Amino acid sequence: MGALSTVASTFRMTDESWKRHANPWSVWTRFAAIPLMLLAIWSRDWIGWWSLAPIGAVVVWLWLNPRAFAPVEQPRSWAAKGIYGEKRWLADRSLVDAEHRAVLRLLGVLGLAGLVMIVWGLVVLAVWPTVFGATLLIVGQLWRIDRLVRLYDENP
Repeated sequence: MGALSTVASTFRMTDESWKRHANPWSVWTRFAAIPLMLLAIWSRDWIGWWSLAPIGAVVVWLWLNPRAFAPVEQPRSWAAKGIYGEKRWLADRSLVDAEHRAVLRLLGVLGLAGLVMIVWGLVVLAVWPTVFGATLLIVGQLWRIDRLVRLYDENP
């Protein structure tokens, strides 16, 4: 079981959850949660332990998010196709050809580099590594979704 499969099972992603998560509102509000989480963690410098409240709120939102929106039965939007592609990829890794696997691995490294920079920036409260890391993470995630859209389109 890969890291993404572990995350999906941790978030208890049922078929219904996947359909709801494919709603573009779900996809884009999860992206919106990234700067909110960074700000919530950064707020420890201003409000100390009270920062756990906004951090907890973002974590709860991330858990609720795949269940909060109307289900998408037939994906037509870019975001919906990406989520359906992700679900298929997690269910059957053989659907991904060597080219896609290589790019997805590269994007995993890009996302990990972004995460390391974010952690470093948040630990030392430095803006540039936090923002640059978030940019790497978001660009990597958008590119990954685009690859998964191609996977979905190639395997309807």
